[in-house]
Amino acid sequence: MDMTQQRQRNRQKRIVVQAVLLVLAIMVIFGAVSSARANLEELGLSSGFGFLERSTGWSYSFSLIERSIDDTYARTLTIGIMNTVFLGLISIILSTVLGFAIGTARDARGLGVNAAATVFVQVFRNIPLILQLVFWYAVLIHLPGPRQAITMFDVAFLSNRGLMIPALNLSLMAGALVLAVAVAMPFLMRWLTAWSASQRLKAWFVTVPVLLLLATVATRPEGAPLVTAPQLQGLRFVGGTIVSIELVAMILGIVLYGSAYIAEVVRGGLQEVPKGLVEAGKAVGLNSKDIWFRIKLPMALRTIIPPLGNQWIFIMKATTIGVAIGFSDLFMLISTSITQSGQTLELIGILMAVFLGINYSIAQLVNWLNARLQLKAH
Repeated sequence: MDMTQQRQRNRQKRIVVQAVLLVLAIMVIFGAVSSARANLEELGLSSGFGFLERSTGWSYSFSLIERSIDDTYARTLTIGIMNTVFLGLISIILSTVLGFAIGTARDARGLGVNAAATVFVQVFRNIPLILQLVFWYAVLIHLPGPRQAITMFDVAFLSNRGLMIPALNLSLMAGALVLAVAVAMPFLMRWLTAWSASQRLKAWFVTVPVLLLLATVATRPEGAPLVTAPQLQGLRFVGGTIVSIELVAMILGIVLYGSAYIAEVVRGGLQEVPKGLVEAGKAVGLNSKDIWFRIKLPMALRTIIPPLGNQWIFIMKATTIGVAIGFSDLFMLISTSITQSGQTLELIGILMAVFLGINYSIAQLVNWLNARLQLKAH
């Protein structure tokens, strides 16, 4: 028997083994589902997703859109998904920005800046996230009331009711459309081959605020101002928008914890940049700022992006700890729905599918970024 025939036989054996394993896996899954369904029927519990059309009859603390106790389970879970994605995206963006700042400070030569950044990382990285969340929540709920709220330039106010900030008179649909355009713009601008990466970034930062302003002008109620600011009336604030205490605590806890890890990723990437390139930059007269933006950051990103993507996925999964303080993310709404409806398997399946989809999307984005930043061979 020659080598070619041997390879074909080995390949056929592998295919047969894989097919047998696949059939066994399908049989195990089918048997588990059938057994679970039979057990549920014995307990008098129905299975399937028909419960999604039933009214929940209960409320929760936070929602990006209008909510009611008469909402169906389908709408309630949709709100939970929106809350989770909203919190995750904000936490990822803020953690990345703060992490890059702290990581750069960790790489700095100044002793004071380096020491302060090191203390930050060691403190927030080594205390469990759940403890940090409970600590910040306890601090926030003991803040003064609205009349004694902490003011920030008389524009934003922080009290035990939440964070009151100015808001655009922008409809939800218009805001979602602008967000979709903002996300799609980096992919659309790939066709502008004559533009450098910095020019595309500047165009993005200019275009998105202009789109927000135009959308606000087009959708605001007649005679209403473009921006509403919070104002104290009696025992509460009116105008602007209120960020709930639970959301503030979640953002604060996740961002501080996540940025400490991202800072170490950034520091490691910056230290991987060959010192010869830095010395060459100094030799041609580049200042520290130009060296960082033109040499260190572009080279470091090639090693930073893969572990940074892992941190983004972790931050998204960390949103599930909101159940500890009553933040109505998807995990909390799923838990409450299980208690109220008894549809355990279906709801856990929905939870797993949603997080699988979100985190898989983040992983694909990271893979795309990593491929774009790799050095091309000529």
